[in-house]
Amino acid sequence: MLGVEDWAEIRRLYRSERVSISEIARVMGVSRNTVKAALRSDAAPKYERQQVAGLADTFEPRIRELLQAYPRMPATVIGERIGWPHSIRTLSNRVALLRPLYLPPDPSGRTNYEPGEIAQCDFWFPDIRVPVGFGHDRTPKQLPVLTMVTGYSRWASAVLIPSRGAEDLFAGWWQLIAALGAVPRVLVWDGEGAIGRWRQRQPELTRECHGFRGTLGARVLVCKPADPEAKGLVERFHDYLERSFLPGRSFASPADFNTQLQHWLVRANNRHHRRIGCRPAERLEADRQAMLTLPPVSPVLGWRSSQRLPRDHYIRLDSNDYSVHPSVIGRRIEITANLDRIRVFSDGRVVADHERVWAKHQTIHDPEHLAAAKALRRERLEVVRPVLESDVEVRRLSDYDALLGLDGGVA
Repeated sequence: MLGVEDWAEIRRLYRSERVSISEIARVMGVSRNTVKAALRSDAAPKYERQQVAGLADTFEPRIRELLQAYPRMPATVIGERIGWPHSIRTLSNRVALLRPLYLPPDPSGRTNYEPGEIAQCDFWFPDIRVPVGFGHDRTPKQLPVLTMVTGYSRWASAVLIPSRGAEDLFAGWWQLIAALGAVPRVLVWDGEGAIGRWRQRQPELTRECHGFRGTLGARVLVCKPADPEAKGLVERFHDYLERSFLPGRSFASPADFNTQLQHWLVRANNRHHRRIGCRPAERLEADRQAMLTLPPVSPVLGWRSSQRLPRDHYIRLDSNDYSVHPSVIGRRIEITANLDRIRVFSDGRVVADHERVWAKHQTIHDPEHLAAAKALRRERLEVVRPVLESDVEVRRLSDYDALLGLDGGVA
């Protein structure tokens, strides 16, 4: 068979160099008929394997009958029916070629998202240990990273939060939505405890979730159990985080983790996205324009409680104890906390302001509170100390001398 190199050279000699067919045949060492065939052919010669009768050819009519009646019949069962005497692999290959002819077409669907329509949310648990102070670190399951990906623009955002509790979840969620600058009309979640679950074949949101989505004016959709395809966008984002963000990094603290993550997200949202054919940043503005506007008043978020300050002037939040100024012992105080700080108010006045600690079972002191407590204890002791002065008569020493017969103080 004439090779593609010889075919190309024959056509070049004839068309470009004006060499005769006889001369080309002599130079190339081929017959004139071969040269004429090469000149008549507009396509390069291609090797085609000659079809050889296979072992399954004689059995094919019977295979087709079985597949027509039962398109999903396994190859092993077909082999039993037709009395196949050879390797099952040979039969399986032939059945694989014939089966699509008897099955109805099953095209996969492509999900398209309209601008502003949807955002998928979930937790990612990176396989790392991050120091949180006091000689402690947190394991992967104790380090939830809240993630969110919009459907139309594929804009991705994420933040590390202290826990999966409702107080921290909604505070972190609002942080992502506020940074986005608009509210997606539908927010998709898995069956997260603080969000909701499926019960009696119906989605059931928590009271906290209803309050949050009511402030936003959006719909929260809880996926059915065992349905990972419902959150394909955010699941693929988690894979991308595992492959691109995490390898080779170390983190000194939760704040350091979030700083590195935010810097990486800037680059990630400006990379070319194969599915949408552009960068997520190029679609973001159109996505925002179709979303709901941010509510005029921020949702009530984080930890909020009220109590009377006990004598030890400490409050407990998320397993840690924080000091409060002792001047308000016995009074009603208001406790507020978010992802970063813990504040305590009494009559509108700040009586404690601490950085939130991510370690567990710690006692956090403010030196000013300790000094004030020491001074108050000292004042208290002076008020309740027994009076040393008394109206009882105090005898003179000379009276005791006379009583004992010691005249002049000499025994």
